[in-house]
Amino acid sequence: MPLLALLIKLDSRGPVFFVQRRVGRNGVLFACYKLRTMVINDVADERPAAGNDGRITRVGRWLRQTHLDELPQFFNVLLGSMSIVGPRPYMPADCRQFAVIVADSDVRHRVKPGITGMAQAKGLHGTPRRDQRIIFQRYHWDAYYVSHWDFGFDMRILGQTVVLLLRRLRGWGPDGF
Repeated sequence: MPLLALLIKLDSRGPVFFVQRRVGRNGVLFACYKLRTMVINDVADERPAAGNDGRITRVGRWLRQTHLDELPQFFNVLLGSMSIVGPRPYMPADCRQFAVIVADSDVRHRVKPGITGMAQAKGLHGTPRRDQRIIFQRYHWDAYYVSHWDFGFDMRILGQTVVLLLRRLRGWGPDGF
């Protein structure tokens, strides 16, 4: 992380870490830690970056593609607000929007959010605001995880996540990186 912090500082002005409010277990808000991948802007908490968003820095683009921007979330695990495996935490604005689209969308809040989860292991990343099909798929896998959780299931999800991450790092990923 010190090398990543140096790259962030050399690439753009601002702090190394980005702290964002996310919705956790039982709907409780918590401070989610990430490495900063965008220039400082006033709408970062309401409007997630998408595609060729001009707010994303050069180093930030690579951090997002490799998911290395998520490393500080291990601090969230140590603080007890997150788990290593579980449904990814969303911003409050996304939770409100998705609650209109998906019935029983709060099922995902019955467990701690995770750094990785079933939806990520299936290759579903990000929170696409316009593609309801992907939103439904993510909630389907989150609900499946909540109702089928056990330690072995977490280990399989971790294994699938590692394979996907290695493919992304080597340029074989589903997103064509």
